[in-house]
Amino acid sequence: MSNQDHHKPPQPAPEGKSWGKEPPKGSEHRLLKGPRLRRQELMTALTIFAEFIRGFRKLHFIGPCVTVFGSARFEEDNEYYQLARDLGNKLAQAGYGVMTGGGPGIMEAANRGAREGGGLSLGCNIELPMEQFPNPYLDRFVDFKYFFVRKVMLVKYSDAFIVMPGGFGTLDEVFETMVLIQTGKIEKFPIIIMGKDFWGPLDIFIQESLVNKGTISPEDMNLIHVTDDPDEVIQILAEAQAEKTTSSSA
Repeated sequence: MSNQDHHKPPQPAPEGKSWGKEPPKGSEHRLLKGPRLRRQELMTALTIFAEFIRGFRKLHFIGPCVTVFGSARFEEDNEYYQLARDLGNKLAQAGYGVMTGGGPGIMEAANRGAREGGGLSLGCNIELPMEQFPNPYLDRFVDFKYFFVRKVMLVKYSDAFIVMPGGFGTLDEVFETMVLIQTGKIEKFPIIIMGKDFWGPLDIFIQESLVNKGTISPEDMNLIHVTDDPDEVIQILAEAQAEKTTSSSA
């Protein structure tokens, strides 16, 4: 991408694309209601299979990529918005694409920083009943109807997760990924927490309740890196990549 491209004005969503539209009847909410006619279950299974294939095709060639999670509710003047923007810029300069949920707030900030840094800016959207529009800093986005399909794509095509301040969705993504690593379902890759003050009470809860009561092992905490420095994030990613390369060649 040339220097001139870095200063292009924000682009709207591609023509004909809607964003965050209300899920059509028969999608995830009906799937989870309970048993249905077997032919209905078969058709749903085929739809899910097709969604997986579409995701594989659209994301296969994106190259090294880091997913940034965080709240849609932070405005541009918020400190975490600015941190995510700086982070996106540094990730792009380090050669990583930046993937988010594609919406406003932290997602917009990370995508904006990636665009400004000359990197690939991606949105991986989940269709929800409430209206949501893509932020104007995306090079491309992919729509998914099913949360679990989207989660597979985010793990499959990410080299790391960076967790900025956020709500239930952010917590859901990071804890599910930690379970997959903890249980050996996926290889270890960096999970980096940013926003020490925001996440401090949760860290205390994990240490004092989960670790102390024995529901997780102390070494499980080694899965997480905590920093508010984007340069340190880049260093963590470089070390993880070096370790992965060494393991692959061993």
